[in-house]
Amino acid sequence: MLEQLNEIEKSALESLQSVTDESALEVWRVSHLGRSSPLMTVFAGLGKLSKEERPVVGSGANRVKVALESALEERVKVVKEAALAKSLEEESLDVTLPGRGIHVGRLHPSTQQLRKVMSILADMGFQVYTSREVETDEINFQLLNFPPNHPARDMQDTFFVEADGRGDNPILLRTHTSPGQIHAMREYAKLNPDNPPPIRIALPGMCFRNEQITARSEIQFNQVEGLVVGENITFADLKGTLADFARRMFGQGARVRFRASYFPFTEPSAEVDVECFVCGGKGCSVCKNSGWLEILGCGMVHPVVLQNGGYDPARYSGFAWGMGPERQLMLRYKIDDIRYFWGNDLRFLEQF
Repeated sequence: MLEQLNEIEKSALESLQSVTDESALEVWRVSHLGRSSPLMTVFAGLGKLSKEERPVVGSGANRVKVALESALEERVKVVKEAALAKSLEEESLDVTLPGRGIHVGRLHPSTQQLRKVMSILADMGFQVYTSREVETDEINFQLLNFPPNHPARDMQDTFFVEADGRGDNPILLRTHTSPGQIHAMREYAKLNPDNPPPIRIALPGMCFRNEQITARSEIQFNQVEGLVVGENITFADLKGTLADFARRMFGQGARVRFRASYFPFTEPSAEVDVECFVCGGKGCSVCKNSGWLEILGCGMVHPVVLQNGGYDPARYSGFAWGMGPERQLMLRYKIDDIRYFWGNDLRFLEQF
């Protein structure tokens, strides 16, 4: 058996010297180190040997295997170096040809729109305030005037993460940026509990809703919340602020209109439309021939929400709104499927 192993090693090494390309190397490997090779047959027959012969033959077989693998590794290096040398000698390289262009990265369209929105609000005197994406039911719903089992909760399907042990205040992914209102008001109120300072902030962030993904709905989306709290704040202040925002975003000639709506955390509540910037209000497929495009929901902060935030509703008032940057992009560029934003298709993303 040991003589057979020596013969296998000698024959394999001799045949390896004549191999000159990578395909022939693979053929050699299969023939001499593959499952059906003579060497592997020796390994397969170790069980039939006596206890005295088995370690001797096994050691010899392992030695041959290591020797063949080392020889193959060295031959691979030699063959690759020879192929490279041949390529450099025979193939020509035109150094006058222009080089390949560098693929330059860019900001995601949602990020571009989000930055544009925040830049406009910053010019209008709003400070950026960020809050966490993982919330409790209390902050996300209850303190925003969504009592448990309130039918308005059906407006927002929720991703619940886990219960925190009490059963009535589970952990969830925020369904809107409005919980940031509570965090912000409480943080400002701590500065001076007897005389809380006024607030003028914008809260950008990602929201999550457990909805069926369609062309018009996604399970995640960006939102920008606006919050103004102070003394003698009126609905006229809200209208003036949003009308100014619309002119800065959509052009100085942009017109807006307010329609009555309902949100548990604002009273009164409204939805805001901007005159269609595609057709100029004449009616087209983008605005569904109405001449108007919905851009956000808003309203005066509900007294219960003010009180939960640490502000006395008898003294303070305020307004808030929520807008979606992706929706503004869809309206501006006639994008008919919201799934494009998170599909990572470069054909779509590189247009922005």
